[in-house]
Amino acid sequence: MRTILITGSTDGIGKLTALKLAKQGHQMLLHGRDSEKLADTILAIKDQTGNAKISGFVSDLSDFSSIEKMVVDISSEFTSIDVLINNAGIFISRIEQNQDNLDIRFAVNYLAPYLLTKGLLPLLKNSNSPRIINLSSAAQSTVSMDALAGKVQISSNAAYAQSKLALTMWSFALAKANPEIVTIAVNPGSLLNTKMALEAYGQHWSSADKGANVLCELAMSDQYADSNGKYFDNDIGSFSHAHNDAYNEEKIDQLISETSKILKK
Repeated sequence: MRTILITGSTDGIGKLTALKLAKQGHQMLLHGRDSEKLADTILAIKDQTGNAKISGFVSDLSDFSSIEKMVVDISSEFTSIDVLINNAGIFISRIEQNQDNLDIRFAVNYLAPYLLTKGLLPLLKNSNSPRIINLSSAAQSTVSMDALAGKVQISSNAAYAQSKLALTMWSFALAKANPEIVTIAVNPGSLLNTKMALEAYGQHWSSADKGANVLCELAMSDQYADSNGKYFDNDIGSFSHAHNDAYNEEKIDQLISETSKILKK
C-alpha cells in the first residue's frame, strides 16, 4: 500500500486517477478547493471502491497561505508520502490574478506545486521510493520573468504555456537536487475530455482515461523507477524532449531565483 496525494482530485483526470488508485487499495489523500465538492468526491470514491483509507484536504491553490496551511494539516496527520501528483491546473478563469497580483495560471500551475512540494519534501523523503509526478502540457513557451512576477500582463494562452514550461523546468531542477526522489514531468495528452479543455476549446481529442492511465503508470509502475528528471509525452506515448529551455541551466537558475523572490514576498 502506498500513500498518494493528488491535487485537483474533484474533477477530470485527477478524480479518475484517484478512483483508479483507490481501487488498488492505496491510502489516498485528495485535494480540492471546494469542501463540499471534495466531501462528495471522497464519499463517491469510497462507495465505488470499498476503500475507506481516503482523506481530504481543502486548499485554494491560488492562495499561498492556504497552501502552507494544507502542508501543516497533512504533516500533522501523516509522517510520509510515497507519491505526490501535482495535477491541479487552470486555464480559463473568471479571476485573472490572485491576491498577490500574479497571473492565476502562473500561481496555480507552477507556483502552487513548487510551494506545496517544497513543504512536503520531508514527508516524501521519509518514503522508501518516493515519486513526484508534475502535470505539464504540450503547450510550452519561453517564460517571461516579468510576466511570472506580475509586472506585465499577457494573454491566458501565453500564461498557460509559460506556466507549464516553468513547471517542467523546475521539475528537472528538483530531480537534480533530489536524486533520491523520482520526479517526472508529463504531458497527459492534448485536449482530453475534461472540463478545462471543454471550457477552453469546446472540444476534445481523447478520453480523460488516457490521462488518468498514464498518471497511474508513472506513479506506480516499476518500469519508471529509474526515470528521474524525464519528460513523458502521452501524445506519443513515450519519453520525449521537452522545450529547449528546460535543458538550459542558466534559464532554470533564473527561474528558480525569481520564484524564490516571489514566494518570499
